Amino acid sequence: MTVKLVAFLKKRSDLPRAEFIEWYETNHVPLIREVTPGLVDYRRNYLPETIADVDIVTKLTYASQAEFDYAMEMASRSPISERIAADQQYLFDPAGIRITLVDERTD
Repeated sequence: MTVKLVAFLKKRSDLPRAEFIEWYETNHVPLIREVTPGLVDYRRNYLPETIADVDIVTKLTYASQAEFDYAMEMASRSPISERIAADQQYLFDPAGIRITLVDERTD
C-alpha cells in the first residue's frame, strides 16, 4: 500500500510569487528528491492566489510504509535535516507549514 504525504504551505510574505516558484522548482524539488529515498511521485499544486494561508499544496507518494519510514529517517539526520531546514527557512512562513498523511481513494 502506498503512503501519501500532503503538505499545505505558505510562502514567506516578503518573497515574490515568481521567485518562490522558481526557487521551489529549481532548488527545493531536487533537494527533496535527493534526500528522501523511495519517493515515487512528487506533485506540486500552486494556488493562483493565497487561500486560507496556503500558497502551494504538495503530495509526496512512497511505495510503502517501510519506504516512507526510511525516507523520514534519512531526512531527519544531520546534515540532511539542516539542508532541508535552511531551504524551508528561505521559502516558507514557519507558521504556515501543515503536513499530514492522507488516505487517498479513487473510483
